[in-house]
Order: sequence, then structure tokens, then C-alpha cells
Amino acid sequence: MSQIQVECYAGYRGEQEPRALVIEGRRLAVEEIVFRSIEPAGRRFGVRCTDGCRYQLFHEEATGVWRLI
Repeated sequence: MSQIQVECYAGYRGEQEPRALVIEGRRLAVEEIVFRSIEPAGRRFGVRCTDGCRYQLFHEEATGVWRLI
């Protein structure tokens, strides 16, 4: 898993949902959240971005780090 930058919707939980990813300096807006799940160490998201690709993300709640799976 590699660490990436993620722009989020900050609801009542803080970093709740990804809105955009920055991968290798390129910003990709999230068009759709395909799935989401809560795990003991954090939250997992499947997203479809403006480049037409799907990505799986993991947010480690203890550290606040986002990772691309």
C-alpha cells in the first residue's frame, strides 16, 4: 500500500469521505463512492474518479494516513 493525499468531506466525524485524490501530482476528483466499509484499524473506500479508473483507499484512523491499495 502506498501513501497518498486525499481531500475529504469533513462531516461530524472529521475526514469522513474522500472527495479527491492526488496521485503523482495529479488531482482526480471522486465521481462516485462505489463501496465503503469500517474495519478495526480504519475505513476502506472503493471510488471511481474523473479519469474513469477505480481505486481502493484505506484511512488509518489512528494515524490519519490514507493509503492506496
